[in-house]
Amino acid sequence: MIPARFRPPVDGRPGAAMREAFARDGFLIVEGFASAAECEALVRRAERLIETLDRPRAVFDTKRQSHADDAWFRESGDKVRLFAEIDGQNVNKIGHALHLLDPEFAAFSSETRWMRYAAALGLARPLAIQSMVIVKGPRIGGEVDWHQDATFLSTEPSSVIGLWLALEDADRSNGCMRAIPGAHRGPLRRRFRRAGDRLTMEETSDRPWPDTAAIELEAPRGTLIALHGHLPHMSPTNVSNRRRLAYALHLVDEQAHYREDNWLPYPGRAARGEGIG
Repeated sequence: MIPARFRPPVDGRPGAAMREAFARDGFLIVEGFASAAECEALVRRAERLIETLDRPRAVFDTKRQSHADDAWFRESGDKVRLFAEIDGQNVNKIGHALHLLDPEFAAFSSETRWMRYAAALGLARPLAIQSMVIVKGPRIGGEVDWHQDATFLSTEPSSVIGLWLALEDADRSNGCMRAIPGAHRGPLRRRFRRAGDRLTMEETSDRPWPDTAAIELEAPRGTLIALHGHLPHMSPTNVSNRRRLAYALHLVDEQAHYREDNWLPYPGRAARGEGIG
């Protein structure tokens, strides 16, 4: 399957063909969502954060979820923190409240174009709840295992949408995203939630991933990929000599019930978190 690709609509509002592609595939690819200048400014800001923030105190491991036992991760929902690759040195990502606390990312994330896409794709009252810069360094950027975004941000009814922006070119050699088209119509397989003072991964369905072949979602710089909360997706290790930076903003419907045992506190509390310079 060759995925459908679109250009930003003139009025900024996704039309019927874009909405149909999202409903059919569980993802939407929009090339040119952000300009090269906008991407470069966010890359420079991310590099500055990596230089100036406290060094990572937790490894981010999507396979074993070992970071769940570390307070550095558990308490990061209302902060901006660095997380390390499995080597313990290189940065894996910056999270999780850039859209609230960092001046440049907050200004970019609050632009109406984000909310227009979220609204067109099904959110009655879009609410940005989590953000991160994902870093896949050359020959070190680790694999992100198969997952569904609703595993980590659960509402009733399910409503999370991920808006993923390529700040640098993402292709098959440097770990572009892979997805299973149409598989968003299946159940949620797992939930990552709070159980007292701990975070735990709970199995919610034993249905295996569909045997439909996954496809590569290559994304030139400035491309937006919108992801349904139930869509299985992953990204492999970066085996190239080129870095791959991306910015991800996750939104839920404010009209849906945000479950109290989600790992990430409701954003009304997150807004009172730590500021950064």
